[in-house]
Amino acid sequence: MKKEVRIALYIVSIVCVILLGAAMIYAAHHGGSIRQKDSRQTAATAGTEAAEDSKDKNGESDLKTSDKTDGKNDAEAGKDAASEDADKKIGKNTETTDVTEDTTLMFTGDVLFANSFKTNYDAGGIDAVIDNGMKELLVNADITMVNEEFPFSNRGTQMEDKQYTFRTDPSYAAALKKMGVDVVTLANNHILDYGREALSDTFTTLDGQGILYAGAGDSVERAQEVQVIEVNGKKYGFLAASRVLPVAGWNVESAVPGVLSTYDETRFVNAIAEARSQCDVLVVYVHWGLEHQEKPEAYQRTLAQKYIEAGADVVFGAHSHCLQGIEYIDGKPVFYSLGNFVFGSSIERTMAVEMVVDKDGAISYKLVGAKAENGKTRQMNELEQQQLNDYINSISFGVTVQDDGTVTPQ
Repeated sequence: MKKEVRIALYIVSIVCVILLGAAMIYAAHHGGSIRQKDSRQTAATAGTEAAEDSKDKNGESDLKTSDKTDGKNDAEAGKDAASEDADKKIGKNTETTDVTEDTTLMFTGDVLFANSFKTNYDAGGIDAVIDNGMKELLVNADITMVNEEFPFSNRGTQMEDKQYTFRTDPSYAAALKKMGVDVVTLANNHILDYGREALSDTFTTLDGQGILYAGAGDSVERAQEVQVIEVNGKKYGFLAASRVLPVAGWNVESAVPGVLSTYDETRFVNAIAEARSQCDVLVVYVHWGLEHQEKPEAYQRTLAQKYIEAGADVVFGAHSHCLQGIEYIDGKPVFYSLGNFVFGSSIERTMAVEMVVDKDGAISYKLVGAKAENGKTRQMNELEQQQLNDYINSISFGVTVQDDGTVTPQ
């Protein structure tokens, strides 16, 4: 081979090596990952979505036993489910970044996937259950939390001598993801309606969806474990417990799996104090009070004081199935009950609470009014929102709800 040809080939090979190296360097800096809208990572890998459209329509009332004859066996729903919202990922102990923007959290009250929900969801998906305005608020929030007032399961034995018992096929867990839910409280008086098998299935189903759960577990330690989500460089912790249990045996200290009880508040108060050092913002969600009563019981206010003193930044309540008032204790708000959110065919008034944490750690709260008609929850219009603001002002303690729904202490 002529000398000139060898030199030319040598030069070409050097150029190819340089171009290949440049391409690798560019790929390392620009290619490798899909940008998330925040720092959260999912506990479950994205894959095929859970089956959504379980056809189990029936003519029972929403307040009758739910799913007693549900014969579907969708065992994979809790194992191989994935979020349709790929940029809304959650998990514990993820890497943090510098805080450069505000973080938004949304909280709602009781959620029950029973007959009105199923009828609407089977017919039109999540858009037939929640209107677009409210759905977007929940989905676009960095973290959304609700009270899940039922187990996900097709197993278990219905509790005897209990007026209302609930159970929902695990395939419907996909609806929680479509609502933007990241964490739920299971500490309530319906989560063991079908026994411990159904509660175990609920854990599996939520794990499969990448949804965290607080207030129940397969051990005392798990039930009282703070659930942590990191967003924008801050750790947000979530704890839950119930002061309403049908029988003492539901207490996780009596048998497992079970619910964390706060009849004797000592364990829960200690859990709050321990969690305080593990997160920047600590949220407590408790099941308490009397049904259909707009004023909290004296014991609720006493417990709230203890929770705040132990380290809670905010306390949310449920169980009354109606809204209760708001109170600031030592500068921290207590929302005694958020009422029903997706629960039956009609809800006269309810609300979500928007909690915004700015980059400096300052926290603000805003009420977003809602109501349900024909099983669909929708955001209130301006007039309805003002009426809600006035109503909450009338039942609260030293609190002002401004025209835009912002909540401040007087």
